[in-house]
Amino acid sequence: MAAQTATTPRKFDLDAISAIDVHVHAEVSSKGGTSLDSSLDQAADKYFKREEEHRHPTLEQIAATYRERNMACVVFTVDAETATGTEPVPNEEIAEAAAANPDVIIPFAGLDPHKGKAAIRQARRLVEEYGVRGFKFHPSVQAFRPNDRMAYPLYETIQELGAIAVFHTGQTGIGAGVPGGGGIRLKYSHPMDIDDVAVDFPHLPIIMAHPSFPWQDEALAVATHKPTVYIDLSGWSPKYFPPQLVQYANSLLKDKVLFGSDYPMLTPDRWLADFEKLPIKDEVRPKILKENAARLLGLSKD
Repeated sequence: MAAQTATTPRKFDLDAISAIDVHVHAEVSSKGGTSLDSSLDQAADKYFKREEEHRHPTLEQIAATYRERNMACVVFTVDAETATGTEPVPNEEIAEAAAANPDVIIPFAGLDPHKGKAAIRQARRLVEEYGVRGFKFHPSVQAFRPNDRMAYPLYETIQELGAIAVFHTGQTGIGAGVPGGGGIRLKYSHPMDIDDVAVDFPHLPIIMAHPSFPWQDEALAVATHKPTVYIDLSGWSPKYFPPQLVQYANSLLKDKVLFGSDYPMLTPDRWLADFEKLPIKDEVRPKILKENAARLLGLSKD
């Protein structure tokens, strides 16, 4: 048997990793092309001050980045083809990369709710044949409200499959600075719309992605009130977190807040360096960095 090397995939070992990043984007396919058109892609670079070395990493490069840091990561794409006309990175490609890198990548997928029954069939196939664990929605880019009844049959399927739904909330850096915001409407990502989803699908685990500017208090209220709703902290440097988010993360939501970077928009290195400076309680810090995600993802025995 060949010796294990630093770059050889290992079987996933929860005890061996330091953190789980629950919000990582696959931006490029092995077949070429990116998940955003050039104007939105360039605007995102400017908004996030993205480092050149981290622009458009391949799935293998994502795996290597997290393996070097002794972390695991949840990886997905956003399927907004109906609204934008741009094809997403194939979900199957992400799932295959996860199978090739099981020590690092936890596969999620992007679904376009406008695709109706086709999206439902895709969700079922991705879970049953590829082991996908959850699905990402970006209401602002996909141009739909999370509580739009047209998406409910899809949510019902995801709930039945025991998978997780992730919803972008709040302002998005995608389209920021582009005339008209690139046609992206922020209103679609109001966290109160997710409250309806949590009521109507009480057994569907939901992650509200990002500090929900300018609706942070509403997001905290939903996560506090609905037991299946979590918040990930991706897309913002922790030094910009509003005080009430830090307060709730330290107290009422200490078991429901998750580390997420939004890589490659933000690197985990930058996020963690700023997180280290936050007044987070010692007993809460490991919950946010790993334990809460491990429990939600079914990786721990708790």
